Amino acid sequence: MELSSFSSTSACISEIVNAGRTRIYSSLLSNFSSVRFSRQLNCFGGLFLRNYEALNNIYMTHRDVISLVGRDNLAAETSFHHMNGINGSTSSLVYRNLKVLDAFDDVYEGIVVDSDGLPDDPTNFAAILRFSLSHWKKMGKKGIWLKLPIEKSELVPIAIKEGFGYHHAEPGYVMLTYWIPEGPCMLPFNASHHVGVGGFVINHRNEVLVVQEKYCAPANRGLWKIPTGFVLQSEEIYAGAVREVKEETGICTEFIEVIAFRHAHKVAFEKSDLFFICMLRPLSVEIIVDDPEIEAAKWMPLVEFVEQPLLQEDSMFKKIINICIACVEKRYGGLCAHNMVSKLDGKSSSLYHNVINIEDINCISN
Repeated sequence: MELSSFSSTSACISEIVNAGRTRIYSSLLSNFSSVRFSRQLNCFGGLFLRNYEALNNIYMTHRDVISLVGRDNLAAETSFHHMNGINGSTSSLVYRNLKVLDAFDDVYEGIVVDSDGLPDDPTNFAAILRFSLSHWKKMGKKGIWLKLPIEKSELVPIAIKEGFGYHHAEPGYVMLTYWIPEGPCMLPFNASHHVGVGGFVINHRNEVLVVQEKYCAPANRGLWKIPTGFVLQSEEIYAGAVREVKEETGICTEFIEVIAFRHAHKVAFEKSDLFFICMLRPLSVEIIVDDPEIEAAKWMPLVEFVEQPLLQEDSMFKKIINICIACVEKRYGGLCAHNMVSKLDGKSSSLYHNVINIEDINCISN
């Protein structure tokens, strides 16, 4: 903002006040030898410019510059800094105007703050955030999303102090939210589920690809199980199953179908868990164990695999194995993945569904 220097015996001190609320800076005015008020009021879009006349040499913002700033970018609270105003030395008045944080509207009448435009200085951030919240409240906005990168983590306690709450965190950032309207918060909760996959791979010799894990509960020591793992972010279910089998055993596979899935709650960190069992066709034979979590891997006869005591004692595992065997014997058809584009959002996604002809479930349809 442009500053103009006044060296005359009389000059104006400008105070920006919010409509209906005036803050008098008595500490500032006390530094002048005499002050007389002209009480000239000029309105700038809901903000008032109040002019005072005072003796001293000061710096002041031009009123035409204030007009150019606009109602959205002019601070409802403007800070004054008085320097060296003792024993008749020169006094200076510095205006600091605050802008609304860079942001864009979402489709739910909320605000998403642009994290690239955040100020670096915590003190400035506190003042600008406070002003931005005031502005968004007047605009009738609802939910505020504030993404703070890890390099600006010192801003987190400031936002928390202003009423923001934690929503979720990723390795590179923390997401905070603020709900403006009275009543319960209508913002969506953080992701509630983990997604896991298991690959049931059986070869032409009726042998199942199985692994033993290095790290497991004592009761599961010695158990041979199918390769399992978590689906990565933005990874398809079928792609996750193929990848996990490759990483744990070195075997290349082709996805056939999802044969079942399990839904459990309060598993890890109080999150729910979806576990998809996928039927895969082997494309290679040689096993190469190169995973720090896998103790061993092998091709195991299906009958031997099913007869393991731990599996026989677990009703869920027995049910899963029975479904897998039914798939191998063509008595059961699972869900094939079909890549489709919806006109609602224009994005490609996978629709998993059964097909009429069981012979057609071998591949991913377009």
